[in-house]
Amino acid sequence: MAAAATLGPTVERAVATHPHREAYVEGARRTTYAEWLERADAVAAGWQARGVRPGDVVAIALASSTDFAIAYLAAVRLGAVVTALNTRLGPREVDHIMATCSPALVVADVADMPAVGGALSVHDPDPADPAVIVWTSGSTGCPKGVWFDHCGQAALARMSGVLSAPGDRRVLPFPMAHAGYMVRVWDQAEHGITNVIPEGAWSAEAMLATLVDERITVGQGVPTQWAKLVELPALADADLSALRVCATGAAPVAPELAAAMVARLACPVIVRYACSELPILAGTAPGDPPEVLLRTVGRPAEGVEIELRDVRDGVGVITVRSAGAMRGYWGQPDSDPALRDGWITMGDLARWDADSNLVLCGRTTEMYIRGGYNVYPLEVQRVLEEHPGVAEAAVYGAEAPVIGQIGVACVVPVDADAPPSLDELRQFVAAQLADYKAPDELRVLSELPRNAMGKVDTLALRGRTS
Repeated sequence: MAAAATLGPTVERAVATHPHREAYVEGARRTTYAEWLERADAVAAGWQARGVRPGDVVAIALASSTDFAIAYLAAVRLGAVVTALNTRLGPREVDHIMATCSPALVVADVADMPAVGGALSVHDPDPADPAVIVWTSGSTGCPKGVWFDHCGQAALARMSGVLSAPGDRRVLPFPMAHAGYMVRVWDQAEHGITNVIPEGAWSAEAMLATLVDERITVGQGVPTQWAKLVELPALADADLSALRVCATGAAPVAPELAAAMVARLACPVIVRYACSELPILAGTAPGDPPEVLLRTVGRPAEGVEIELRDVRDGVGVITVRSAGAMRGYWGQPDSDPALRDGWITMGDLARWDADSNLVLCGRTTEMYIRGGYNVYPLEVQRVLEEHPGVAEAAVYGAEAPVIGQIGVACVVPVDADAPPSLDELRQFVAAQLADYKAPDELRVLSELPRNAMGKVDTLALRGRTS
């Protein structure tokens, strides 16, 4: 049977093939593929009656849940463009997203998902039409809408490699608003995968229980999560025999962590390198020798071309072309210098090793990754300088155990005798931005070091505060 051209028919085929297989597990709530489609169509009929049309943007502002998945598929059935808002975003970020994509419908509560009877006029869009928008951060921290068409999603399903096999049971340890879910629903339907959604706030103990109780075959998580899990004493006696592979990525993976995962998990471990714009880019493979797993991010995925440009001493800027790459930034046609002739310029520097594995060497920007989340210092700095007790501020990322990197705020107070506290500044930032962007450490200075051009000298700042 030929592959479907868009997501809707792909889900229909999954339902026809295995209607009673679980599509989503959320605690005691278990939803089969047939139930997923049936409920989504009922919701879609309600939205259609309210005027949602093909090409409209539907924004899902729900926590990760089965209802999120139903809303996603309902929008697909109408030929709408699906986007989602991470519930950790602050008001400034949300306002910017709303202004950029102008959604016809915002789904903020299950009350916004009326299930009605009656006929549904299903719309199957052109494969080149926009399908999904995933929000990430730009160079100033302002959210940017990375959008994919149906062709791109189909390509990503073909490129999923070892992380997708028929009948897999996959845990979702990250928000469903992230690219890790948003652009992999096609992959799920194509392979008949069961997604297991953890209940409540993430914890290592709950993650381990899920791996065991739900017989998870594909374990995935950011390095921070795996670092906490491999330290659990209970791991030694846990039955992880269902696991066939564990993957980590989204942030730099310390060699010590990769080694601990190999030692304590009873399955192959791989390291993946990707980003929102390029959800599948490169990765190691099961059976790679330790020096590859611990020191590189592997080889380009099938169908991915990687070039290093502006090479100096063997290190260059990563530039990528892929059928599974984003098609652009929503509302910013042809305006981003990172997009040229189908190639995307990454913010990372790398070199090739002797066996053509990619070795990351640093970043071209000052962006840092805290627990798998991108943080741009300038954005946080601007909010800090709005605090009535702050005269000047600068922010940078510092290496930290487990979480990878943390934010260090360097502040010149208005009153040197009564500087604001770290807790006060964290609350101030978290009231306007995502909570993970709030600084973790505070350095109170009499002045910020500056270079000859009058700009803050980041290198001098790091030296002064280390």
